[in-house]
Amino acid sequence: MNQKERMHKNLPYKAWLDGLPEARMENKKRIYEFNSCPPGEEERAGRLLREILGKTGENVWIEAPFHCDYGCNIEVGENFFANYNLVILDVGKVTIGKNAQIAPNVAIYTAGHPVHPDSRNSGYEYGIDVTIGDNVWLGGNTVVMPGVHIGNNVVIGGGSVVTGDIPDNVIAVGNPCRVLRKITEEDRKYYYKDREFDVEDYR
Repeated sequence: MNQKERMHKNLPYKAWLDGLPEARMENKKRIYEFNSCPPGEEERAGRLLREILGKTGENVWIEAPFHCDYGCNIEVGENFFANYNLVILDVGKVTIGKNAQIAPNVAIYTAGHPVHPDSRNSGYEYGIDVTIGDNVWLGGNTVVMPGVHIGNNVVIGGGSVVTGDIPDNVIAVGNPCRVLRKITEEDRKYYYKDREFDVEDYR
């Protein structure tokens, strides 16, 4: 098994072997082109984005700048939106469902290194897959760590560091991120805290 195959199997691998540096360089070129698109060239930027990402649904948009390692290891569903400064270290696979909303300065890390200095200095690193469900909103400056699974219909509060799995239908916040409460039917009528919608077409 070569180092690229080891990486894809979430095993310890060496990132400077077996075509991995070349793959990262090719992606850097695509990322550079995407991030350099002038305002008004959304069609070109959208085409470039689809060339970067491994799999996309319809209506996918990321505000530049955006950075990732390989791009091909990222899959996003329909109606994906990410604001400025999204960073995805996609050594492992990152799968995000439909209707995702990603606030500015969010980081999704699949990559990591051994804790012990001798093991770390060996050059081995790893990537552990991250999965994010449907209808998820990640607040600004959220960090998602390797191996995390975030369920469906979840809101992650801004500034959270998600180190463990988050179940469906909850609001979770903090460092480390913990479930604050369930999302209920009562929440439907509010747009912000205790402020109710003054329109009817939000349903």
